[in-house]
Amino acid sequence: MRILIIGEGGRESALAAKLQKDSRVSHMFFANGNATTDKIGKNVHLSEIKELRDFAIKEKVDLTIVGPEAPLVAGLKDEFKKHDLKVFGPNQKVASLEGSKAFSKKFMQTYDIKTAKAVVFDSYPEAKEYIQTQEYPLVIKASGLAGGKGVVICETLEEAEATVHDFMIRRIYGDAGIRLVIEEYLEGFEASIIAFSNGEKLFPCIAAKDYKKVGNGDTGPNTGGMGSVAPSPEFTSEHYADFEKNILEPTVTGLKAEGFSFKGIIFFGLMITKKGTYLLEYNMRFGDPETQVLMALMENNLLDVINDCMSGKDIELKFKDEKAVCLVMCSGGYPRNIETGFEITGEDKVRHSQLLYAGAIKKADRVVSNGGRVLNIVATGATYDDARKKVYEDASHVHFDYGFYREDIGKF
Repeated sequence: MRILIIGEGGRESALAAKLQKDSRVSHMFFANGNATTDKIGKNVHLSEIKELRDFAIKEKVDLTIVGPEAPLVAGLKDEFKKHDLKVFGPNQKVASLEGSKAFSKKFMQTYDIKTAKAVVFDSYPEAKEYIQTQEYPLVIKASGLAGGKGVVICETLEEAEATVHDFMIRRIYGDAGIRLVIEEYLEGFEASIIAFSNGEKLFPCIAAKDYKKVGNGDTGPNTGGMGSVAPSPEFTSEHYADFEKNILEPTVTGLKAEGFSFKGIIFFGLMITKKGTYLLEYNMRFGDPETQVLMALMENNLLDVINDCMSGKDIELKFKDEKAVCLVMCSGGYPRNIETGFEITGEDKVRHSQLLYAGAIKKADRVVSNGGRVLNIVATGATYDDARKKVYEDASHVHFDYGFYREDIGKF
């Protein structure tokens, strides 16, 4: 098979490393890829949907896997389908469950999916008036895509006013923030569940824990993810039963009722409170960095799983009875003004873990940083502590100027 993977992060590296082990995969192409995918297959510098379509036709690509959300929201699946090109992912309409938080919130409310109370606003004066009457903390979300950064937990009215102004007037995330979802604050812990869809049913993976805050002890601004562990240490069978009954099953009902059949991934971002398990958001693709720990533990052949989903077959997911930890190493200044272009050294000293490049590219005989989240170090072990020790031991040998990482991934 000839496979095209769209994306350039650690998630795409993890998927590529998993698929690399399959003898049926003869060629892998990556748009735009990174220093890991450059070793596994061929990186191609393409971004526009029509460019990707033409490349897939020219190279006789059998399957395209989309990592990031933007191409799906922009309609890549729809364009590829016109040319009988297979894509593991939803069409543009279904991708709106991630692309528009307003759209997804309405879907949740329509199908009685357990979620926080929320109101959607298109008007700045109305949003500003509404926040005057609410209890704090309060959550304000840009409805559109903002690279995982368009969610702010506001502790005070003043902070809420500044956030609404930043999103709707200053447009710090462009058009993504001209519509807002303002919702009640839920206190608890988060968990992520990625599920495969075969067009009729959803097949969930084990739950993972993602560390979103940039600093130790969950401090500082939100990021795309500073690390992850699987299985989620706090997520119990009781929490899963609540998720299944009040989120998973009504989601399947809603997808069928709306005619939203798709072969791909749906990601459930969950908040577990004293009152139970709530849905925060849908993503319509593999999570990053959750994919890294799930691929490390998945016993299934990934290509078999994807092919069975594409054929509408049921699947049975199996995971090792182990723990996995993923540490994300970042550029100085992340998640705000980042510094890049620095040589990465020490890969040859990584002994106990898998090193997956993300925001890093090969230049001549060197690998240099070119993004915010530069690389991932992933390990498994009998316990979280075993996996954690491997990761941090190997991380101590990898260096680039101004690079940093959290020191408490896997400590919970």
